[in-house]
Amino acid sequence: MSTVRVMTGADVSAVSEIRVTGWKAAYAGIVPQPYLDRMTVEADARRRRQFFTTPDKVALDLVAVDTAGSVVGWACLGPAPTTGGELYTLYVRPSLIGSGIGRALLQDVHANARARGFDSVLLWVFADNTRARRFYERAGYVADGGVQADDYDGVSVTEVRYRLAL
Repeated sequence: MSTVRVMTGADVSAVSEIRVTGWKAAYAGIVPQPYLDRMTVEADARRRRQFFTTPDKVALDLVAVDTAGSVVGWACLGPAPTTGGELYTLYVRPSLIGSGIGRALLQDVHANARARGFDSVLLWVFADNTRARRFYERAGYVADGGVQADDYDGVSVTEVRYRLAL
């Protein structure tokens, strides 16, 4: 069982650990391995601390916390470039995927999106990340035809856009 709350500065290291281990677990075979191998929790935490302390930050970071008080998941919501909201990221400690933590985070993301007046939430997911695509589809998200590609070590990796009307 987990609860969701707003992230604090004290959560940065735990969130970075979840993000880096999440990338390495979920994106092996999708993102080039040398890119994943260079990722470190320490470097991610340095960048995250800088971003987290930016005074004009518009994003909302949420963490899922287990009964012992440990951070076990993280999601970030903000405005989309066009209209509505965008789920920038959602990660769960890899060993806990499938335990309901992602669903709990997503429910809080949707509640916060509604509270901010967003009428929809969009997100981008790697086209080859079938597990994540199934997760979002089960939550009601629909691929809306948007496609983009990002470069990782000279390899173009395609992302597809999903959208949920609130």
